[in-house]
Amino acid sequence: MMYLWLILGFVLLIKGADYFVEASSSIAKTLRVPRIIIGLTIVAFGTSAPELAVSTTAALSGNNDIAIGNVIGSNIFNLLVVLGACGIIRPFGVRLRWDYAASVGVTVILFIMMLFNLDITRTEAIILLCLFSVFVGLTIRDAIINRTSAEEGDKPLPLWLAAVFIIGGLSAIIWGGNLVVENASAIAASFGLSQNLIGLTIVAIGTSLPELVTSIVASRKGENGLALGNVIGSNIFNILMVLGASSAISPIKVNPLSLYDTGFLIGASMITWIWCKSKKQLNRAESAFMIILYILYMIYIIIR
Repeated sequence: MMYLWLILGFVLLIKGADYFVEASSSIAKTLRVPRIIIGLTIVAFGTSAPELAVSTTAALSGNNDIAIGNVIGSNIFNLLVVLGACGIIRPFGVRLRWDYAASVGVTVILFIMMLFNLDITRTEAIILLCLFSVFVGLTIRDAIINRTSAEEGDKPLPLWLAAVFIIGGLSAIIWGGNLVVENASAIAASFGLSQNLIGLTIVAIGTSLPELVTSIVASRKGENGLALGNVIGSNIFNILMVLGASSAISPIKVNPLSLYDTGFLIGASMITWIWCKSKKQLNRAESAFMIILYILYMIYIIIR
């Protein structure tokens, strides 16, 4: 029965993402804003809902040490696997904006917070949440400044129908993601894998499945702005909102190993930044290397 629920979860993820991307793209056309801004906001915040749910639930139950592993693991997966998969499917030109620098910057801020006391206090949580408010404000300002002229081609969906598709698609994505995480964890446990390893791998990857499926669907449709915005926005949301909310509920004690994981995330972010900045694109060879780098990281966390 676990295997059937697992398959149903993947079906919900894929079909939900299809409707979600179509509706998000339609809203971008209607509001005449760049796709990347919709990716940074509606798509990114929506696909990060599983991380928020897992981390806040863990904090409420007093197990908030799960929160930081979930966030860092998800962000590494988003950067290397989600962006790498999109680049393999359809290599695309990249014009990195201030928001990518912001995603690296907030990771560095998190690293500094963890380095001093090996914890994230409520005061630091408030700082993270305030930074999230600033990010949302700057993104809204960008949307107003960068409004484009009306596009030719397919007529966008009515706003009410796009809203229905977004709510329905996102519900399917979250439900499907939960089914995949729960049943994959149960299957892994039945094979004797430790809960710690399951949390570092299946839970982190499982809560990032919405980002992966949504970005792949967007890339296949030629909506690379949505895909890139989804990755950047999700990583910022995970650190500022998810960790901010979790540590505001209950201060997080940081496992020293998380410092290495966060350092790895910063390094991988810088490598991607250098590639995209120098060549203005992400090709298949670089994308394949990103996925190989993630596999090497997985081997490291399994044997450490």
